Amino acid sequence: MAFSRTLEHESPSLVFTVHRKQPELVAPCKATPHEIKILSDIDSQAGLRAQIPIIQFYCSEPSMEGKDPVEIIRNAIAQALVFYYPLAGRLRERPDGKLMVDCNEEGVMFIEADADVTLDQFGDALEPPFPCFEELLHDVPGSEGVIDTPLLLIQVTRLKCGGFIFGLRFNHAMIDGVGIVTFMYTLSAFSHGAQDPPFTPIWRRELLTARDPPRVTCPHPEYDQLTDPNVTTLPTDLQQHSFFFGDSEVSTLRSLLPESLSSATTFQILTAFVWQCRTKALRFNPNDDVRMMCITDGRAKFNPPIPNSYYGNCLVLPAAVTTAGKLTEGTLGYPVGLIKEAIEKVDEEYIHSVADFMVTNGRPLFTTVRSCIVLDTTYAGFRGVDFGWGKALYGGLAKPGAGAFPAVNFHVPSQNEKGEEGILVLTCLPTQALKAFAKVMDEVLESNQTN
Repeated sequence: MAFSRTLEHESPSLVFTVHRKQPELVAPCKATPHEIKILSDIDSQAGLRAQIPIIQFYCSEPSMEGKDPVEIIRNAIAQALVFYYPLAGRLRERPDGKLMVDCNEEGVMFIEADADVTLDQFGDALEPPFPCFEELLHDVPGSEGVIDTPLLLIQVTRLKCGGFIFGLRFNHAMIDGVGIVTFMYTLSAFSHGAQDPPFTPIWRRELLTARDPPRVTCPHPEYDQLTDPNVTTLPTDLQQHSFFFGDSEVSTLRSLLPESLSSATTFQILTAFVWQCRTKALRFNPNDDVRMMCITDGRAKFNPPIPNSYYGNCLVLPAAVTTAGKLTEGTLGYPVGLIKEAIEKVDEEYIHSVADFMVTNGRPLFTTVRSCIVLDTTYAGFRGVDFGWGKALYGGLAKPGAGAFPAVNFHVPSQNEKGEEGILVLTCLPTQALKAFAKVMDEVLESNQTN
């Protein structure tokens, strides 16, 4: 597929009307403990103080005729919050910057809505950016902060065809992607009539709390605090786009690697290719450092492993670092090797070192200068969340970026308009750089296509 053509021939944006009821707070359906719980030092870092949106599209299901997804999901939330009761609370901040949650049963924000549109009108390939997205997951004024606001915002929008859209926004300081997936599967279980959750939620934030005394034992270039004298204002002409990589594109890229990198994963290969091409498109000074930070789940790195039902942040951002010149002039194998090495250095000690780094360095933001962050959600399981209407047609991250930082790419499993399975790379760049990015990717793929 020519990526440049998908940019040039984007369909006119679909316009429809969404009628929303007043937002309400959904509290646990039974009394839960009132207490203060301390978050971890991984949770409390500046880079996780952001709201992250998820969106799920569901088609009509004849066996659910007469049943209301709004009521079913609202009731499931109230049941799930009995077990995930800290999510019904509000975050507070200590003077030292550490976060805690006031478990007060205030509840999560819920919006009931109806839209005068059918799923078919969205087209054959559901992919971000979605038309009228702000109407499908409404940022209720005053709710978008991190401190003292609802930790979840959920909107269920009925469609004319009998399907519906489930939108969820989560406070990343409180819960990570693995945690939100387990919460969504808990909602699914209660939607089907379960009396108990499929997982026992685990708090245990002390597992990711700094040691006493803290000792930083690993280098953490992902938190280097840099400035760029060449950038005086942030770009305002940012454009979101999803690029679909099927088996053909992945095979072509894999054929460019030496035998020594035959164990490289699809995620590592796509990430390296995107990093190389976006760096060319952004035309950085060849001598300047560039970074690709790969969000890495740390649960399996512990001994014993931390279960997936731990819903705090158990992630780190190992960084591959090189100069723009070396990256753009080298073969694809060069960045694949750097990314592979960065990810493979993550172990339990590395994660403890990050927590210690946070408390000794004022909980800094990750490096934003000439940086890109990427998260692989291809095996996260968002599409498998079933509220009774079957699996989602599209499920997962609603858009690229995190908070005010636009350069966060997401890999999302999806189908193209032909029904072929593949990976969407959600990205956001200035408009002209996005065009150049697509062109560079096309040139590489077309000149190396394998039959």
